[in-house]
Amino acid sequence: MRPLRVASHLAPSVLPAYALVARRIGERLARPTELIVAADYGRCGADLDEVCFVCSIPYVLLADAGAIAMAPIAAPVLSGRRYGGRPVYYSEVVVRAESPYRSFADLAGTAWAYNEPFSHSGFMVALHRLASAGLDASFIGEWVETGFHDDSVRAVIDGRAEWAAIDSQVLQLWRRADPAVRRRLRSIELLGPSTIQPVVASTRRLTSHERGEVLAVLVELDADALGRAILDSAGIRRFVPIADAAYDDIRDKLGLVRSAGLLPGWWDQRWEAIVSAALSRRARAATPVPASSSRPPPHLAPIRPRRSSPPPSPPPS
Repeated sequence: MRPLRVASHLAPSVLPAYALVARRIGERLARPTELIVAADYGRCGADLDEVCFVCSIPYVLLADAGAIAMAPIAAPVLSGRRYGGRPVYYSEVVVRAESPYRSFADLAGTAWAYNEPFSHSGFMVALHRLASAGLDASFIGEWVETGFHDDSVRAVIDGRAEWAAIDSQVLQLWRRADPAVRRRLRSIELLGPSTIQPVVASTRRLTSHERGEVLAVLVELDADALGRAILDSAGIRRFVPIADAAYDDIRDKLGLVRSAGLLPGWWDQRWEAIVSAALSRRARAATPVPASSSRPPPHLAPIRPRRSSPPPSPPPS
């Protein structure tokens, strides 16, 4: 029997929680499971996995293009009073502790570190902050792509960038694991809240009953000592059911950024490459794939891994 695949597209600092989820799903469905650390978002569109922990921007883009056979089933509620028991998160705008920057406006013309361009918490919310203030891309002196939130934290600390927007969950775990981060970084603004990243389940590879069992695993994860301990280590209080409509706030923020002309020219090109490669991989699969959208797929192009070198193209003028 082929292992049931659980893929993570999110920060590696929370992998122990995803590993426990994968194990519990296997026990619940009496199937072997495999945890995959995904290299690109094309896995979701290619329908390679039964369950994915995925960033909300790729989910929304794939879903709205009819290029994904997965549906949101659950999302985490983070530990902490600021989250109000809701499946939301924030991004903290961080600078080096000794830097002169005291407000977002002070960052004009400086180097910005972002994890990757399809991250909501590390990329899109920062551009949304500019759009909301009527600012254009000239506000950013240099665009520094790092790979993961953890790498953006390091980029700010070691001086390769002056600021970054960091997922509040990831930053909480960094501060817990390395108290020196508290001394070396300073938060100057909180962006959000935004609906937190979904757990999506395949509507092709899993039956409705099986998706219900996966949801049950997630919402019951805090019911025993091991599950509670792993969730606590990841800064998660519990998982709750969620549906597609919960991500309309992500759609709205992306829409404002796009209408403000803040997306770099290479952004759509890179996304089209991901979708094209995903649809091509899915078309080659043994299982026939019914047409899910009347929109023509974008031109075929090679897929670009998430952990890639920063693109050479300049930001939009």
